[in-house]
Amino acid sequence: MSEHDLILPRIGKVPGADAALHHPPADGRLPDADRKADFPGLRTAAGGPWHYLDTAATAQKPQGVIDAVTRAMGADYATVHRGVYTRSAEMTLGYEAARRRVAQFIGGREDEVVFTRGATEAINLAAYSYPRKGRVLLSALEHHSNIVPWQLAGWQVDVCPLTPDGRIDLDAAERMLTRDHAMVAFAHVSNVLGSVLDARRAADLAHGVGAVLLLDGCQAVPRLPVDVAALDCDFYAFSGHKLYGPTGIGALWGRAALLDAMPPWQGGGAMIERVTFERTSYAPPPQRFEAGTPAIVEAIGLAAACDYVAAIGPAAIHAHEARLVAATREGLRAMNDVRLFGPEDSAGIVSFALDGIHPHDLGTILDEEDVAIRAGHHCAQPLMDRLGVPATARASFGLYSDQDDVAALIRGIERTRRIFG
Repeated sequence: MSEHDLILPRIGKVPGADAALHHPPADGRLPDADRKADFPGLRTAAGGPWHYLDTAATAQKPQGVIDAVTRAMGADYATVHRGVYTRSAEMTLGYEAARRRVAQFIGGREDEVVFTRGATEAINLAAYSYPRKGRVLLSALEHHSNIVPWQLAGWQVDVCPLTPDGRIDLDAAERMLTRDHAMVAFAHVSNVLGSVLDARRAADLAHGVGAVLLLDGCQAVPRLPVDVAALDCDFYAFSGHKLYGPTGIGALWGRAALLDAMPPWQGGGAMIERVTFERTSYAPPPQRFEAGTPAIVEAIGLAAACDYVAAIGPAAIHAHEARLVAATREGLRAMNDVRLFGPEDSAGIVSFALDGIHPHDLGTILDEEDVAIRAGHHCAQPLMDRLGVPATARASFGLYSDQDDVAALIRGIERTRRIFG
């Protein structure tokens, strides 16, 4: 039996994935009803449809991912890397195969993928361990997880402004960047505005002054094709739970030469080569950055999620969500008391505000209609300040969303407007 044969059952091969790969819809559209059926969380307690429009916060999980996690936590479970008994050896193969699958999903190499607890930990790792600390250029739309780590790690933060339609202003970035900048860290897709970064141009600008580019890919990997080689970035961070996988797992992809030059930022088991009381030497990347027993089950679940999304195709998902964004913006624009934020071609996310109605009140009433949205500052308080609002309402789509969800949202907003007069 080959290693390949041994691994595949243990990284959560999703039922139907091969069929989806070989028989895509002729028009490139997602079969909405079939996809909804894959997600047991999309029903209310009473058995009716739950219009889940909070995928940017966390995605619902397909049954194949749930099954992969259950299997890994049950009949297949053992720890990794240390055991000489069969099940531990097999689980080790499965865990490292999951790393390889995640690397393939974003166009990287497996020795360049560090498993983390999520994008937050991944960015913290880069902020603390990157050896050339100095100035970092962020943007005005960044999530707190791409602001606070740089502050805590002692970087000097500069802030790139936005264009009028809510994109990172790369012309301004070009004017701001100097040789003092060691890092540029931008969101690939904004979690509030859905605006998509011209990542390749951002990489060219960073490299032009000798800096490296880190991309926060949390909102990009579930809805856009991502190829780190084509993007020419230097670090790429993302979370599993937004990619239809489990919580508690994510990844930092980094160029091998950069990871090799970075010291570990946490110490413990698994990340060492040799330990004495006098000195310790460390394992090579990526193990150097994975102290302690890893998130074995979660990594296998993430690999299953990568299989599921890849079978459908990120380009098809993006096109599907673009249609839902257009329909939502059209419906909201017909209301003269709604303010829309972000560009028309936002990726899967629509943020808005209703005159005289706080987003929390809107979210509460929508919940009565079995419509789930996000209301608040979305961990982007500096962006709220620049938009001139305390909070926004945010509807965000997934591959399972459909026009019925859009219609339920619009009906719920119309009811809210009637309630508030």
